[in-house]
Amino acid sequence: MISARTTRVSAAIATVLAVTLGAGALSVPATAAPVPAAAADETGTRQAAVSYPVRGNLEAAGKTGFLTSEPSRKFRWTRYADGSATAIDASVADSTGTDVIMTGLGRSLRRSLVVKLHDMAAGGSTVTIDRGPLNGVYVRAVSKDTVLAEVTTADGSVELRLVTRTGGTVTQRKVEGIPAGASSIAATPARDGSVLVDYYLGSGTPTQWRSQFAVVDLAAAKVVSTHETEAYGSGLGAFSALSATHLAWSAEGGTYYTVDRATGTESRIDLDFDFYQGERSAVGLLGSWAMYGTPALLEGDGTGDTRKLVPFTAKSLASGETVELLDYVEAVKPGPDNTLLARGGTVDKGEGLYRIALGADGTPAAELVASTGEPTKLLYLGQQFPLTVDVTSPIPLKWKLSRENADVHLTIRHRATGVVFDKTLRLYSESSGSEYLYSDGSFGVTWAQISAETGREAPAGEYEWTFVAHPQNGVGPSTDATGNIEAVEGLSTAHDLDWNGTPDLLARDAQGVLWTVGTTYDTAGRTLLPRPYGPEKVGGGWQVYDRIETVGGIGSGAADFVARDRSGVLWLYDVTGTGYRAAFAARRSLGGGWNTYTHITGGSDLNGDGRPDLIAADKAGVLWMYRGTGDTAAPFAKRQKIGNGGWGIYNQLTATGDIGGASAGDLVARDRDGVLWLYLGKGDGTFAARTRIGGGWQAYTDTIGIGDADHDGHPDLYAYGPGNKGWYYAGTGYWKAPFGARAAAPVLPAEGSYNHVS
Repeated sequence: MISARTTRVSAAIATVLAVTLGAGALSVPATAAPVPAAAADETGTRQAAVSYPVRGNLEAAGKTGFLTSEPSRKFRWTRYADGSATAIDASVADSTGTDVIMTGLGRSLRRSLVVKLHDMAAGGSTVTIDRGPLNGVYVRAVSKDTVLAEVTTADGSVELRLVTRTGGTVTQRKVEGIPAGASSIAATPARDGSVLVDYYLGSGTPTQWRSQFAVVDLAAAKVVSTHETEAYGSGLGAFSALSATHLAWSAEGGTYYTVDRATGTESRIDLDFDFYQGERSAVGLLGSWAMYGTPALLEGDGTGDTRKLVPFTAKSLASGETVELLDYVEAVKPGPDNTLLARGGTVDKGEGLYRIALGADGTPAAELVASTGEPTKLLYLGQQFPLTVDVTSPIPLKWKLSRENADVHLTIRHRATGVVFDKTLRLYSESSGSEYLYSDGSFGVTWAQISAETGREAPAGEYEWTFVAHPQNGVGPSTDATGNIEAVEGLSTAHDLDWNGTPDLLARDAQGVLWTVGTTYDTAGRTLLPRPYGPEKVGGGWQVYDRIETVGGIGSGAADFVARDRSGVLWLYDVTGTGYRAAFAARRSLGGGWNTYTHITGGSDLNGDGRPDLIAADKAGVLWMYRGTGDTAAPFAKRQKIGNGGWGIYNQLTATGDIGGASAGDLVARDRDGVLWLYLGKGDGTFAARTRIGGGWQAYTDTIGIGDADHDGHPDLYAYGPGNKGWYYAGTGYWKAPFGARAAAPVLPAEGSYNHVS
């Protein structure tokens, strides 16, 4: 089975669907075209003025900005005013509901030896409190110079203290009313000068403990009310809330409790959802509005959990009215001025940070204040295979969605016979995961799987496909797509050595070691990226060759290549691709005398017979074609003159496939001034008059016709230059401007040094 990584969707995915590459003539090197913002009704995203980090976890939010952390525990404060970010050196952080944030360097909040209180507002200061001499643990920061600490006294009893640093002086005040037997004290951020704390009481086994809440007036340093319950357990932290009128908390299993502070009456909200054992609902309070929802990642946890998430919902504790605020929620933090900040998403506006506040009519509403640029609703991002495929290949038919946690009902029908593949693909990535989900986040099926399901070998011919994808977590509507497949037998691959459906490069380093470099197409960046596992070593000794050229599938299947040694002998390397890696047969001599040629290139089908041909220019400037035979034992027919002379003006020739939209393969040639010219193939082995593409191509040492990397039906180009830099040019299919704007393509490892790339 094929596993996939659980990752957030790139921030630019939402914009990709609205973008069409420009087709203007290039002046090379060209700059990549900017990506315009996508319309909200097309992709379900709206770009807020401030960007939210795609992989950022919400830690705190204040009046002027918000704090996020990344999986590496890197913290940064982002300002609402201009989106600027400040990095903060810390291992843990905590919220106060204001611009003051707490950071520490311990392994946990409670055990941080040194606590720093940063006022992130303009001109704010930092206060450092050393908790070492206190014999206590951190509970909560409550202002720009004060924290709550749980302190164990000399007699073993526990006190909750307000610890304040003013200048060089540290003072402590005991919070009166906390029982001496309290333990595991936790607290909410302060609201209107009060905090809600919870703790265990009792001794013996956990079943003999009981739990209690206490509202603490910070100015008076005393408990003003308590509430005892057996419904939740202690250490709630982010799972309890306080307002001027109510308390709220979520018990393990998701049940939501509230208390009217005026009467002490406890009520419960039973959420219509099967929470996991130990799982709690998100919690928020704005006045008498209680807020709840399933805290979860939009893309799921990779386990195939198909539970429907409870949207982040507000319920009036006075009238019972409910308002759905977000389609799902990941985390909630209290904000300033009686607000909440929630990391989540809506189908209408997309992913990011939402500010929740009471409107003029007293009803809560959510406003997007920082955007990741990602869609919340499930989007179809396109097919990941060519328009024409080889029915005998291991290359899967793949499609891309904006996230993986979906159930996809896929139907593929052979039009001539009516044979149907019909299956629901349940996608998830944990452990062995789904056999239909791939490491690039796409899903699909192989022809072998289709044959196994239908009970017969998949025939060549026309197929039609359709699918409906349903979000497993119930967030957003389903999405569907339809299309066609032209399946043939024995289709040559242009530059796919391992036969997995994506282009590969051959790169020789300075030591003579040859590497295969797999690529993947990045839909968001519209460029080529390296596959995660890096280059694979073929072997050493390749410095004996002065030319290595990929020439397409000589027989059928994976692309093959030829190499010319310094004595002029041309050698064929027959490559077998398995869909996972390339295997190389022992080289076979194609004969000597090839040193008469200054240029050799291959991969284009010049005569329309479906087989790639070899092109060579000799020292007299004459152009020759070696027709592909499809027989690896004798792969090329006798040479045929296709250009009477004058080809000596070029210092590079590259067979590209059909980039001009005509009926046959084409050729691009670079002259000594760096101008690139297009020669459109006529289909009989000859070319039409040349067309100027643009200048500046002397910046590259190698240009490579890599085939159709983005699966839009048009072959593309990869260019490699000094400094180990690579560039991707998407084919347009338009002969007057055959390539779109270039995009950086960091395919080869930055630390490598290569003297030949093909």
